Amino acid sequence: MLSQAVVMSNDKILMVKQWVQRGELVWNFPGGGIERGETPEEACIREVREETGYEVKIERLLFKNASKYTFVATIIGGTLKLDTSNPDNADLVDIQWVPINDHEKFDSYTVPLIDKLNQKGSFQCRFL
Repeated sequence: MLSQAVVMSNDKILMVKQWVQRGELVWNFPGGGIERGETPEEACIREVREETGYEVKIERLLFKNASKYTFVATIIGGTLKLDTSNPDNADLVDIQWVPINDHEKFDSYTVPLIDKLNQKGSFQCRFL
């Protein structure tokens, strides 16, 4: 199981550029595997910290399927940084606050989750 966070601020979404299992280099929400003894929320908080340097607070569950939890989270501390000394970050290439209108960085995996935020009234954006 995986756990990830959608973190928003000023019409931007926190994204990591990474190599994924399907062999592509994509922009994705920060997150990763749930370790033994961890709750999905704990894993999400840890993964965001490891991948971005930010401490986050989980606001709510946005979506869950058979393999992944996606939470809405807010930053409560830390500084944006890519820790390349952490071997778990070997698949990461970049971290950015991506403007919501930068459609090139969103794909068939991330757009549906952005749409779910729209449905809940949390974040206004449209993908056409």
